[in-house]
Amino acid sequence: MRPFEYVRATDAAHGVAAVTQQPGARFLAGGSNLIDLMKEDIERPVRLVDISHLPLTAIERGDAGLAIGALARNADTANHPLVRERYPLLTEAIVAGASGQIRNMATNGGNLLQRTRCPYFYDIATPCNKRQPGSGCAARQGLNRIHALFGWSDACVATYPGDMANALVALDARITLLDADGARRAMPLAELYRLPDDTPHLDTTLPYGALILGIELPDDAAAFASHSHYLKVRDRASYAFAMVSVAVALEIDGGVVRRARIVMGGVSHMPWRSTAAETLLVGEAPTAARFEQAAEVAFRHARPLAHNEYKIPLGKRAVARALAQAARLA
Repeated sequence: MRPFEYVRATDAAHGVAAVTQQPGARFLAGGSNLIDLMKEDIERPVRLVDISHLPLTAIERGDAGLAIGALARNADTANHPLVRERYPLLTEAIVAGASGQIRNMATNGGNLLQRTRCPYFYDIATPCNKRQPGSGCAARQGLNRIHALFGWSDACVATYPGDMANALVALDARITLLDADGARRAMPLAELYRLPDDTPHLDTTLPYGALILGIELPDDAAAFASHSHYLKVRDRASYAFAMVSVAVALEIDGGVVRRARIVMGGVSHMPWRSTAAETLLVGEAPTAARFEQAAEVAFRHARPLAHNEYKIPLGKRAVARALAQAARLA
C-alpha cells in the first residue's frame, strides 16, 4: 500500500472541500472496497478523507417517504423495521450481498459506488481500460463468463457487482448529493450509473468531489411491499457475486398488474432495467405464461461474449422465477 495523507472531515462541506482541493483524493467510509483496492495497488489515493464520523446514519420517515443516511451500515439498513415493513425488496437485496461481517462495516453510500469485480481489473499485470485508460480490455478476448450481456463496449465488458442498487432502482429511489460547489441536489439513483462507452474508468456520473448524503425511497414504492422479490444466482450460496440477479417489484390490484419493475444485476456496467418487459406485464393477470414472455423480452437484445452465453437462458429463468415469487405463484 502506498503512502497517503489522512484527513478527518468535520462536516460534509469540509469533506467535499478536502477532496476537491486535492486531485487523487478519495472519501473513506467503511472502506470495505476501497482498502482492498489500495492493497492490490489498483486505487492509489494521495489523500483519504474520512467521513465515517459525519451524522449521516439516520433512517427515518420523511415528508415523501423514507430517508436513509449514506453512512448507515448495510446491516442496520436491512434490519430496520421501516425498511423490512415497507421496502422488503431492499432488505432481501442487502442480505444477498457480501457477508454478515462486511454488511456490518459497509455503508450505503459506499455500497452504491463499489467497483467492478472483473478479475482483469484486479490483475495489474493485465491491460484494463477501467484501471488504466487506453491500455485495452483483456476480458474482451479473455475468459469472460461473468461479464456483461448488455451495454458493453469494445473498451470494457465489466459488470456492476452490487445488489443493493438493483433493488433501489426498482423502488424508484433518489439520492441526495452535496456537489463540489456546495450545492445540495437530488437525482434518481438510476441516473448515477453509466455505460462504459470509451471511458469505462468513469463508473458513475458523479462529478469529482461530490458526496452522497442519503437515499430517498418514495411512499408510493411501499405499494410493492406485498409483491417483490430479489433473486441472486451465483456460483456458491454465500459471499459470491451474481452471475445474474433480479430485483422484481409488482403492484397487483384486482388480479391485474398495475405497475411493474424488473431490474437485473450481473449483466451490465449498471443496474439494467427492462422497461419493455415491465410494459408487457402492466394491465395483465400475473400468470406464469405471462412471466415467461416477459423474461424472453428482457433478454431479447442480449449480446453474449465468447464464454457467457449461458447467462441468457439462466437469466430468463431467473426473471420468470423472481416474478412468480413476487406474485406468490411459487
